[in-house]
Amino acid sequence: MDGYRVEAIRAAEARAFADIDPFVLMQRAAAGLATAILRRLERPYGSRVLLVVGSGNNGGDALFAGVRLAARGVQVSCWRVAESVHPAGWAALQDVGGREVDAIAALSLLTRVDAVVDGVAGIGSRPGLSQPVALFAQACADLEVPVVAVDLPSGLAPEPPFGEAPHFEAELTVTFGGYKLCHLLEPARSACGDIELVDIGLTLSDPEVHRWTPAEVAAAWPVPDASSDKYARGVVGLDTGSAEYPGAAVLGAAGAIYAGAGMVRYLGPPQVRPRVLDAFANVVGASGRVQALVIGSGWGDRKDGGVLARAMRTGVPMVIDADGLRHLPLPGRPNVVLTPHAGELAFLLGLERAEVAADPLTAVHSAAERTGCTVLLKGATQYVATPGLATVEVAVPGPAWTAQAGSGDVLAGIIGTLLAAELAPATAAVVGASVQAMVAAANPGPLPPQDLVRRLPAWIAEAGA
Repeated sequence: MDGYRVEAIRAAEARAFADIDPFVLMQRAAAGLATAILRRLERPYGSRVLLVVGSGNNGGDALFAGVRLAARGVQVSCWRVAESVHPAGWAALQDVGGREVDAIAALSLLTRVDAVVDGVAGIGSRPGLSQPVALFAQACADLEVPVVAVDLPSGLAPEPPFGEAPHFEAELTVTFGGYKLCHLLEPARSACGDIELVDIGLTLSDPEVHRWTPAEVAAAWPVPDASSDKYARGVVGLDTGSAEYPGAAVLGAAGAIYAGAGMVRYLGPPQVRPRVLDAFANVVGASGRVQALVIGSGWGDRKDGGVLARAMRTGVPMVIDADGLRHLPLPGRPNVVLTPHAGELAFLLGLERAEVAADPLTAVHSAAERTGCTVLLKGATQYVATPGLATVEVAVPGPAWTAQAGSGDVLAGIIGTLLAAELAPATAAVVGASVQAMVAAANPGPLPPQDLVRRLPAWIAEAGA
């Protein structure tokens, strides 16, 4: 699923207008919107739909969709929240018997309508709603009235920073031409509900983000064949953990093992090695050749951070996690994957955490360009940026239960295995983050990371890998 900034959508629309009458594009959008609404109505004939319409083209889409709904026997009412709305759309709705209501009547109808169609504002509007519309949107949420948003829930910013302005909460969002960033990235994504994309004939450039699907993750997972030995499957080295945080080393080893590493070598502090080997008898405690290195998880206040500079010079693919990020030597290289959360990324960029949280997409881009490394920003939405590439990869989302101590240590081990299996760094990062989220979604509840990772082999088998 590809997501685009407003300027890219606007440019595509301008190109389309050179060849196609804008009215034709609006009719395509209205037809797709009406079809999506009809699928949501149990019995279209006699159903009641309330349009809430603003002055822009989203309002025009809603009005012409209302005309199509009326032709199917739907009782259509319309609250015009702006002084003027799309004139042809408004005339067409009146011609088929659409009924105008004011703000008070619109509120009273909420207990009787089957759906509200939000056509108040579009991608060119500022975030937020006027007070009467904000009160109406809150009433829809309080009464659990299904809201179908036209292009995006009105009041919601189409792209980061999303902020906290009042907006509609949609059960369904019907968008046109291409996904906007708010459809793919949290916290805006949750306000959109289900999302349907209607093709109206736009030709778009390279996307700003690509959000992976479960099918893409399954297809990318590395699969050994009959000729594969443990070295072909990949040897992962772990320099992780400390006397204060030995669990990080155990969890990283679990991630690497259950993701299918051919061999795991523990290369961290000697006092931690017995903990890892006691937990996993198949881990090798001696040094030797590795095809990927995981480093930094659970280091604490480790003083010999120079090990990172030495490892960087080897050219071996690496995952640098947690405390290791404080020792990052520059310049980096693209086959080094950094795995910061928002606070750690803020440290790398010299920003406040709030600045990263407000616009993580820009922050992860900046981090990749500044460090020269591939960067996975962990969080509710997980972003992967590669230096020199415009498109940011976004992982399959998972449940909030995965936000617990130790999940990042496990994830570092999983990514290390994928790097050792010769996946491209960005692919390893986004596939690792996605599969952890997908396994969590398939096993709901507060499973600790050491238990959740044991479910990973079952996912691999079920995915056909």
